[in-house]
Amino acid sequence: MIVSSLLMLAGFVVLLKGADLFVDGAARLARGMNVSPTAVGLTVVAFGTSAPELFVNISAAVSGSTDIALGNVMGSNIANILLILGISALVRPLSVSEGTVWKEIPFSLLAAVLLWVVASDVYIDGAVHSTITRSDGLVLLGFFAIFIAYTASIAAPVPGLPEVSPAPADKAAWIALKMTVGFCGLLFGGRWIVDSAVILGDYLGIPRAVMGLTVVAVGTSLPELATSVVAARRGEVEIAVGNVVGSNIFNVFFILGVSAVIRPIPFNPAANVDMGVMMAASIMLFIFMFTGRVRIMDRWEGLLALVIYFIYLGYLLFPIIFPGIPSGLNG
Repeated sequence: MIVSSLLMLAGFVVLLKGADLFVDGAARLARGMNVSPTAVGLTVVAFGTSAPELFVNISAAVSGSTDIALGNVMGSNIANILLILGISALVRPLSVSEGTVWKEIPFSLLAAVLLWVVASDVYIDGAVHSTITRSDGLVLLGFFAIFIAYTASIAAPVPGLPEVSPAPADKAAWIALKMTVGFCGLLFGGRWIVDSAVILGDYLGIPRAVMGLTVVAVGTSLPELATSVVAARRGEVEIAVGNVVGSNIFNVFFILGVSAVIRPIPFNPAANVDMGVMMAASIMLFIFMFTGRVRIMDRWEGLLALVIYFIYLGYLLFPIIFPGIPSGLNG
């Protein structure tokens, strides 16, 4: 148990450092190719902060731990809105652009609703079991392509953007090395986290889905937490919200899409509660844009989001702390 705990801790350290190196290298590469700062933010930052979830899910799908793959995505999306934006709003009230309110937040809600649709074979088709199949994964990837087309349309190069000289060969080699080391960190860190989560969960009698929704999800959401809190402290609050909303869209459409294509993901009907919390969190974020000050998530709203998140954690962990009382995915 101690070895598995240390392996999970090491996995998170390697995973997060790998994401940092990979994102830094990708950002330098993008700047060297004269890509606009907006485009870099919408693509590199969104991918970079979601890279831990991606590699954890790929490792989980390849190893057959599909409960962790699904739980990681749902748990990360819930933590992104309730925990990360909650903390960020306490640091500084979060003002949001009109485009984010009317386009990106609804698109995030669409991702949650579509995930429920593809995972509801029992309710919609009358099937015996619900499974996110490979064809469902391709549908999710199709929506991700639409999202990328949308982000590309709003991230056109800024007129008059100064030309950037290509990076010298030695710098290009250094950038390539950083990205390679970062990629390896993501790959191995993700694998260590999944393997140790399975061992610890089985040892402690914690369902793998709950491990994915809690420990793994919060751990892989650390890049979003760091990015959003730092952005809020610096007054770049639009980045704080955009980072979370973009990551949620990325998690469902791309990460879960790729995971389902690698291996179909069985869906436990008990997870509908967690799916409902994920959709409710997106709806609540949209409502926050119209309560109190318009298009601003105030500190009291951030505190409310945090309270709801800890109530949700209590719902997940209560039957583990008090065995014999079934609840949600523990039942």
